[in-house]
Order: sequence, then C-alpha cells, then structure tokens
Amino acid sequence: MNSQNIKLAKFAGFCYGVKRAVETAKKLKSENPDKNIYILGELIHNTDVIKELELLGIKTIYEVPEKGDGICIVRSHGEAPEVFEKLKNSGFEVVDLTCPDVKKVQQRAVELAKEDYFVVIVGKSNHPEVIAIKANAEQYSSKITVATTIEELLPYAEEIKSHQKVGVVVQTTQMLSTLDTIVNYLKTISNDVLVHNTICKSTSMRQNEAKELAKESDLMIVTGSKKSANTTHLAEILKDITKTIHIENDNELNLYQNVLQTANTIGITAGASTPQIIIDKVIEKIKKGN
Repeated sequence: MNSQNIKLAKFAGFCYGVKRAVETAKKLKSENPDKNIYILGELIHNTDVIKELELLGIKTIYEVPEKGDGICIVRSHGEAPEVFEKLKNSGFEVVDLTCPDVKKVQQRAVELAKEDYFVVIVGKSNHPEVIAIKANAEQYSSKITVATTIEELLPYAEEIKSHQKVGVVVQTTQMLSTLDTIVNYLKTISNDVLVHNTICKSTSMRQNEAKELAKESDLMIVTGSKKSANTTHLAEILKDITKTIHIENDNELNLYQNVLQTANTIGITAGASTPQIIIDKVIEKIKKGN
C-alpha cells in the first residue's frame, strides 16, 4: 500500500471567507466570555466544526427569537435585509461575517435590479447564499429568477424575451459549465445579456487545480460535507475525468477498501468548509493502508 503516490491539492480546505468566519467567531467568544454568542444557521457545512464551536459555548440558532441577548453572527453565506432588521429589533448585537465575495454578488444583483434588468441568479434556489442574493435584489425588482438548468428557465422565457435585457450573476461556488449553459441559452432569447461571473477566485482555483490533479490520478478523493455546494460540485466535475469518491471524513474510507487498494496514484482535494485536521486524518489512514 505504501508504494502509493498520494498528492494533496494546494487549494484544499478552508477558503478565506470560511477561515475568517470560524476565527472571528472563536475570537468573539474569547473576548466576550460572559456574553451569549449565537450564529444564525450553521456557520459552515461541517458538523465537526459546529460541535467544536458549541463546546466553546457558541450556539447555532435557526430562527430569530423575539428577544435576543448577546451577539448574533451572520454567517459567510449572508442573509436577507429583513433578517438583519429582525436581529437588531430583537436586541442582538449583530456581527456580519458575510464573505466579501458573496457581498459582491449581492451588490451586482442589486445594481442589475435597479437598472431594470431581468435578473437571473445561477445557483441552487434553496441554498442560503442564493436566498440572500435574491432577497437583496428583490428590494428593487420582482423580475428575478434562480436556475441551474435550462428547464428551470423555460417558464420565464416569454417574460425574458419581452423584457429585452437580462443580467446574470452566479452563486460563488457554482460550476463554470453551469453558468455557460445558462448564458448560452439566454443568448438565444435575448440580444442584451450582461454577465457578471461572480464565481469566487477560491472556487475557480480549487476546481481548476483539482481537474489537473484528476488527469494524473487513478482515484480522486473529495473530502467534505455532502451539504456543501462547492464540495459536491468538485466531486461532480472530477467524476468526468477519473474515478472519484466523495467522503465526509476518514471513517468513510472503510466503504472503499477495494477501490483504494487498486489505485496507484491518489489525488486528494477538499471543500472550502473542510478543516485541515479532517484532510490530515484521511491522508494518514490511506498511508496506513486501512
């Protein structure tokens, strides 16, 4: 087993926005030991990190209470304007940790809505980042839709045609191929398509590097939560290039013993919300050969 060649992608694990959110949450608790510290929604898509924060006394809440006491963190995915309003009204001190890249998408979507574009957000409609982008743009226009497939856009085709100008923004962790598919379709029904490729740099670099690594690997292992958009997209992209498995942590390697034993060159990458310790454990377990 140890003759295996294991390569870890350089851009694997925490991205800037996630690192900033996790470190700031911990810092807030250590600087305010007597205050309640809450996070609205899971800070990142990783159960181990959520547990670690809870042990430090940082609690995750899923709804804004009538009366809030202490600090409430808005996570890197961002929130709708009315949620910020609600948090302030309930008495919380609000710390906004929306990722700067996500903020950029929100701003672009707002600009397009203000300028009377029909706004298409390329992303998963139930993803917290997309919900917040849409809610920000909806303050200025009702002509907004979310899609990752042409099928999802078909019901709006006539409206888009008659509206004439279309503006496009993208969820930061989306795949470029999805954006291209949507844009190519929109160009068949509109002569004025303005595209803001807001896929964040970290996502692009991670995807491009992983693709190169996959070309020279018998097996790619993508490590990270199944709930994480950027992690599942990584696995989807790589499956077209080489054999790929998506695991949440090293325990799941037990399910793939045969695959692991027959691979000579293994490439490893991880999503933006995967802590380094989880990546290290995966590598360690493969090296031990069990």
